[in-house]
Amino acid sequence: MTDAVPQVTPAAPSPSIAASGLSALSDEGSAPTTDAAMVKDTLHRYLRKHRAALLAKLDGLAERQARWPLTPTGTNVLGLVKHVAGVQAGYLGLVFDRPLPDPPAWLESWDGEDMYASLDETTADVVAFHHRSAAHADATIEALDLDARGVVPWWPEDRRDVTLHRILVHLAYETARHAGHADIVREMLDGLAGDGDGNLADKTAAEWADWRAHLVDIAERAGLAEHDR
Repeated sequence: MTDAVPQVTPAAPSPSIAASGLSALSDEGSAPTTDAAMVKDTLHRYLRKHRAALLAKLDGLAERQARWPLTPTGTNVLGLVKHVAGVQAGYLGLVFDRPLPDPPAWLESWDGEDMYASLDETTADVVAFHHRSAAHADATIEALDLDARGVVPWWPEDRRDVTLHRILVHLAYETARHAGHADIVREMLDGLAGDGDGNLADKTAAEWADWRAHLVDIAERAGLAEHDR
């Protein structure tokens, strides 16, 4: 790997839900009434967008790149995908007494095994497991009403009782948070930026380099001003 700043390459638009603008994810609010089915569909579509955006950050990466840790805590793109796959298997599986069949052994570990791919796992293995856990999670969402009750055994005892509504909010937040981590890690790896959904500023690679240089200059001058005060 290199310490050089990679050239920015915007992600291309695509038909995937990952490239959908957030405003296109729901019709909720366009009519005077909103029913529970519409609310569930809204939450599910946000979850699906962020899930797809996270997976898309693996596109085009070699095994070494996908696993490469780019933060002091070891954050890497493949580990984020594996982690989210495990999270959704738990929250939309065990919590509602619908455990994922034949779960991998690492799913029961609390030692960080979900944050990286072992030498025995390939990128294809991790992606396949993510798809399997996502399909199981989607089946739970389809099968249950928003007020369906569940129990999160790893939460504090006085807060373990939940509804599907709360878990959908929680999981959409969790997935979006880790998709954002993957955005940054992928950009640091090779400069691929955005989801192709129109939310990235329209700049050339040279303009992005100038923009970053402008921010570096501001940071340097702010630091000097602070030192002089």
